[in-house]
Amino acid sequence: MADSNDSVSVDMETIYLGGEEHTVRTGRGPVSVIVYGDQDKPALVTYPDLALNHMSCFQGLFFCPEAASLLLHNFCIYHINPPGHELGAAAICPDDPVPSVDDLADQIIEVLNYFRLGAVMCMGVTAGAYILTLFAMKYRKRVLGLILVSPLCKAASWTEWLYNKVMSNLLYFYGTCGLLKELLLQRYFSKEVRGSAEVPESDIVQACRRLLDERQSINVLRFLQAINRRPDITDGLKKLKCRTLIFVGENSPFHSEAVHMTSKLDRRYSALVEVQACGSVVTEEQPHAMLVPMEYFLMGYGLYRPCQLSGSPRSPLSPSCISPELLSPESMGLKLKPIKTRVSSHAKGAER
Repeated sequence: MADSNDSVSVDMETIYLGGEEHTVRTGRGPVSVIVYGDQDKPALVTYPDLALNHMSCFQGLFFCPEAASLLLHNFCIYHINPPGHELGAAAICPDDPVPSVDDLADQIIEVLNYFRLGAVMCMGVTAGAYILTLFAMKYRKRVLGLILVSPLCKAASWTEWLYNKVMSNLLYFYGTCGLLKELLLQRYFSKEVRGSAEVPESDIVQACRRLLDERQSINVLRFLQAINRRPDITDGLKKLKCRTLIFVGENSPFHSEAVHMTSKLDRRYSALVEVQACGSVVTEEQPHAMLVPMEYFLMGYGLYRPCQLSGSPRSPLSPSCISPELLSPESMGLKLKPIKTRVSSHAKGAER
């Protein structure tokens, strides 16, 4: 993994196979945490979306060499999995009380205390973004910044509530059946990668489908119930003083929610990056689109990619493909309007 000096060796096989798993016993149940990197470095805490874990939600980002070098060079990664979402997890006892979103946020502070961490950088996807935002509101001094992907902040709308209710019933009566997996894949990915009768689904969708087979339905149901009962936290967003970088896919079902959330954050500390032709889980579908915005976001903390990798080819999302507003470091945290990204057709073809 990462060396403690100024260089970083990115071994793609060890990023996910060489991490150390810890089971942290909290007052609200055990939590699986996968730790990668030098624990003397600042901490980056991740939290995935519903039914996903560190493998199925952040693998694409960390398998992108430049993004991996940026993050592993500067951080020790602490992947927090929702209860029962880790690889090989057993079914949680049905008699155990279903945790609330506050319980899940409070688990994070216990994880930080277990590892003796101070203030941390946070990265979450959709439901995980909500949990980390709530955590940042409850424990402001423990959060340096937020990188949120297709985040939630309002209570579930009637449409989402009904959608989640259908998934809850499927989980309860049929487990992780084919229809449930289709509904989850629609939540995560755009039509372009989900495929059609004429176009096969992409490798990332096939991999996600296989990983969903490993989930225990009762464990997913408990996380879904917690998220479906979440309160609206919009009023507390203005009080957040940590810098926040939000990504959202143009085709994400939570696109309007991300725009709403950005409009409620302090303009001085937030920026929105809209990724075109992408669903909710940008970390998997278009991880390259996150590289340049994250680079400039982290520059505000004095963090950079290793200089020896600066001459390597850039991702298909070159700086010229991004709105000039984002390429001014001082503008990060000052711009509120969506900053759209677009990958050239040639680059998109190469990715597929």
